[in-house]
Amino acid sequence: MALKLYPLGIQTFERIRREDKLYIDKTEYVYRMAHTSGVYFFLGRPRRFGKSLLVSTFQSYFEGRKDLFNGLAIERLEKEWTEYPVLHFDMSGGKHMNPQQLEEYLGYRLKDEETKWGISSPANGTNNRLIDLINTVYRKSGRQVVVLIDEYDAPMLDTVHEKEQLDELRNIMRNFYSPLKFCEAKLRFVFMTGITKFSQLSIFSELNNITNISMNDDYAGICGITTDELLTQMSADIDALATETGMDREQTINRLKENYDGYHFSAYSPDVFNPFSLLSCFAEKNFEAYWFSSGTPTYLINMMCKYNVQPADITRVEASASEFDAPTENMPTLMPLLYQSGYITIKGYNKDYNYYTLDVPNKEVRLGLTKALIPYYVSPNTLAVTNMARKIAQALDKCDIDGALTMLQTFLGTVPYCSNANSEGHYQQMLYVIFSLLTDYLVDVEVHTPTGRVDIVMLTKADLYLMEIKLNQTAQAALQQINLKNYRQRFALSGRPITMVGVNFDSNTRNISDWMIEKATSRNS
Repeated sequence: MALKLYPLGIQTFERIRREDKLYIDKTEYVYRMAHTSGVYFFLGRPRRFGKSLLVSTFQSYFEGRKDLFNGLAIERLEKEWTEYPVLHFDMSGGKHMNPQQLEEYLGYRLKDEETKWGISSPANGTNNRLIDLINTVYRKSGRQVVVLIDEYDAPMLDTVHEKEQLDELRNIMRNFYSPLKFCEAKLRFVFMTGITKFSQLSIFSELNNITNISMNDDYAGICGITTDELLTQMSADIDALATETGMDREQTINRLKENYDGYHFSAYSPDVFNPFSLLSCFAEKNFEAYWFSSGTPTYLINMMCKYNVQPADITRVEASASEFDAPTENMPTLMPLLYQSGYITIKGYNKDYNYYTLDVPNKEVRLGLTKALIPYYVSPNTLAVTNMARKIAQALDKCDIDGALTMLQTFLGTVPYCSNANSEGHYQQMLYVIFSLLTDYLVDVEVHTPTGRVDIVMLTKADLYLMEIKLNQTAQAALQQINLKNYRQRFALSGRPITMVGVNFDSNTRNISDWMIEKATSRNS
């Protein structure tokens, strides 16, 4: 059986169904939401996670396009197929605009709908025009109106932390959305998607009854591709990819999981794959960083600097939902932006104490973030750093930590001085970035033990390294700290030989001055 083509770049449900391209069936979610209590719904998901396709699916459903849903889950659920008038506003084109340009953009979006409904002399002001539009559609159709707003926050994303400009754009959007509350009796269903979460007071000042399904267990798999959907609806695709890449089915699934899985959007969410990366991998027959490379993280890196977030701070964070599923315009930490943008995700939930564990979702994001951080923590020459990391990995695969440190010392001698290289923390973060490029290794910093913390722990294919870093002291002093605190006992059950490494940096040369290596004996471990 021939495989269906993948709908990369296609966000229109009708086109995917007409052209018989692959569609992962999300229509049971559509039916459930359309038949639950409430009128107003909001869903937040990262970019390229299928939000626009979901909005388009809702449009086809509410327009009564039954023929497009043949063979899908909703076909056995829906019995009436009532046709409603739909107003669809796509805000994704409203980026990088000043207030005047944004007003004009909203005017054009309204004009598209006004023309369909015969409004030739619109009122003044976008909010008055939306009120008139809803009233006209309700009167002419004789039915309640469905309003779909895709990427509601797009006009404000670029200025979310530039208060003066944000306030202007936010006021424009609040004015535009205000009729949604005023016209409630004439609305059947309102669905909004976005990436970030703005406070209701700032955007929907009067719309206080929005149902936010972003962290609802029942809708955790509404966007993206779950493991179950991959294994059932794309089973033949997995076999084809396995054949193409020379792996067996189980190896292929594990490789897909390692690179593109790992997202969770609620306490009891199923595993969710990044749909853009997953489908791109199947289409290209290659395991590349498709999602990460499709959007520049420059803004994110700048925000990390603004909030003084270190690279290692992103991993294994414990927080309550109110600390990450929170409005981004006045956030005290970077966590809400990292979570809502998809750079960290839920990895665990503690029901007893009601907190979540957050971490980078998968290898694609981890490596992408690490490479993006290289110019800020190591060297502007990203290519040289990745090549050096590759050589270090080859040395470590041979259990040659001495050779790896020699290569690192030689390389750092070529790196221009940076202004903030006056603390042990700087060198710890620098080594964390470099070692995180070693794709098959696990690297962590500030790892707690019963008697202290280890600066860097690195699990390679053959060894477990405990690394202590000093500045303007000696490698012997660093190694003694490991021995004195007996860090190795904490890791004795790892099953790997334990190697302790003391490294000293010199603030004058901004380089490693000396190091000492000691293998843990069976008596010590």
